[in-house]
Amino acid sequence: MEKAPVILFAYKRPEHTLKTLRALQTNVYADESSLIVYIDGPKPDASETDKALIRQVGEVVRSGKWCRDIQIIERETNYGLAKSVSGGVTEVLERYGKAIIIEDDIVTGKYFLEFMNRALEKYEHQQEVACISGYIYPVKGKLPEAFFIKGSDCWGWATWSRAWDMKNWKAEDLLQKIESRQLSAEFDFGNTYPYVQMLKDRIEGRNNSWAILWYAAAFLNNQLCLYPGKSVANNIGIDGSGTHSGVSDAWNNTELDSRINLDHVPVKEDLEAKKVIADYFKTLNPVIRVSLLRRVLRKLKSLIR
Repeated sequence: MEKAPVILFAYKRPEHTLKTLRALQTNVYADESSLIVYIDGPKPDASETDKALIRQVGEVVRSGKWCRDIQIIERETNYGLAKSVSGGVTEVLERYGKAIIIEDDIVTGKYFLEFMNRALEKYEHQQEVACISGYIYPVKGKLPEAFFIKGSDCWGWATWSRAWDMKNWKAEDLLQKIESRQLSAEFDFGNTYPYVQMLKDRIEGRNNSWAILWYAAAFLNNQLCLYPGKSVANNIGIDGSGTHSGVSDAWNNTELDSRINLDHVPVKEDLEAKKVIADYFKTLNPVIRVSLLRRVLRKLKSLIR
């Protein structure tokens, strides 16, 4: 099996980047995988501190043999997370046809790359599958070992060039289709999480999230995202390290070393698993839920730089 390249997007958090790389290095298949690192450049008004942090990220990336080989793209100017991810993923997919994507705050378990590569191979030619996610919410209910939900995800994920079709990513068009087809409640996990509002905020310029467009595009195409029943990736970035990211442990997973079996996973949306996730969202009271959404949006906006 030819291993998919791993893309890492980094900016000005050297300590987070080091944790991400050290976790990646311990992965099964790390020594068989190519790593492509995009390091965003400074803003025109960047402080000397920010410039120094960006240089430190480059030093961290060059300090170890994290995978079989490494390619480093250091931007001279600031692209912002949205442009950096959309452009970088497109470039790599055009060259390799598939890719595994992490950011500088995604820590992975040792079977993350194994799960991603096996899923990429297994579902490569199944048009209804758009995305593989290594992250799953820390739900209270029981989930299958692996399952599908309509849409896509963005915290340690993978896809193919056939699914990454950005020409359909116009926020206004996506929202119009969701509302005209009366899909808002489904899009919001049974009205338990405000994804439609996140899409509206994208249109109004209150966030610049590429991820909400990716989710909406896959959702409207009736494409599926494969999830593990136990997370093999964790986001360590909602810790105040972003400019206005806030602090929250509501998304946190601590046990990441499960090995996921894909032998018996029906390729259809698992409505019971979706209900378990919706029930988890319900445990966040409305004030906390809105607060968490705002923190995530601020994190996305701050990382867009």
